[in-house]
Amino acid sequence: MSLPSVSTLTVAVLAGGRSSEHDVSLSSAASVRDGLLAGGHEVAWVQIGEDGAWRHEGRRLRVCPGEGLLGADVVFPALHGPFGEDGTVQGLLESLDVAYVGSGVAASAVCLNKVLFKQLMRAVGGVPQVHFVGVREEHWAARGSEVLAQIARLGMPVFVKPAHLGSSLGIVKVADSEHVADALQDAFAHDAVVIVEAMAPGLEVECGVLGRLRSEADTAEQALASEPGEIVLAGGWYDFNAKYAPGGMELRLPARISATAAQRVRELAVAAFNHAGCDGLARVDFFVDGEQVLVNELNTMPGFTPTSVYAKLMQRSGFSYAELVDRLCRLALERRERSRAHRH
Repeated sequence: MSLPSVSTLTVAVLAGGRSSEHDVSLSSAASVRDGLLAGGHEVAWVQIGEDGAWRHEGRRLRVCPGEGLLGADVVFPALHGPFGEDGTVQGLLESLDVAYVGSGVAASAVCLNKVLFKQLMRAVGGVPQVHFVGVREEHWAARGSEVLAQIARLGMPVFVKPAHLGSSLGIVKVADSEHVADALQDAFAHDAVVIVEAMAPGLEVECGVLGRLRSEADTAEQALASEPGEIVLAGGWYDFNAKYAPGGMELRLPARISATAAQRVRELAVAAFNHAGCDGLARVDFFVDGEQVLVNELNTMPGFTPTSVYAKLMQRSGFSYAELVDRLCRLALERRERSRAHRH
């Protein structure tokens, strides 16, 4: 297979989706569309409703395995959360036999499941992370006192989160053990799996990871890491409002951490990206306390507006927004070409 001309691509942008992050996805996708158009590419807009229906130019879209999507060279799934960032849409795109931006089925599924991601990082070793307890709804129902005892060993306060939601949705900070059970019950309304994390000291730091193209001379590393950025909150903690409300947070570049800690952040960001089997892009979140660096989580499709953290981190690394989305499409094409070289 030969890659399409380097000048112009036709890119199908997937927007919206079934998850509670539908509106966030619409914003990300609109920015991706504008960035692609600014780079001289053609865009086919596909909006996924909260009912799960795919629509193009106002009409419901029908797809057939093996026949691609609207004749696009690449699909950019600017989707966040379940039914978009969790491997489900990625599996459909694999069936359609079309190149797509971002991680594949397995990595997408693992990374959106916060418990599974942390278990993987623990299994591979060498990835220090925040202490946590993963709780399944059926285990909580059958052995509630045992679960509470495990959580108590984390100390207080703790953060209780649905395992599969992004954008800090559904997170509750629990200051004392008496309210843990209620927080778990509330979280189970969103997800059958819940993660409880210990409070970590230090600064909240984020690092962008971006894949390398084959044409680049330095191919010793499969991905490059941005300069770390520090999340500075106007008040409270990093919940949904802090991320998306005007003035809720500020990204400080460079982060107020030592050169040694910054290098460790970059190394661990790439290590987590590789261990999880990610492709294309990711944003890895950390807590940094002096020289101690802890991985918190990895987001395979972070918010993607020009003012989002990931775009700002990559801009600091020398990539304009239009260059960034173009590069991600090229990486998707290269991955599809590599995949087609193997027998299945």
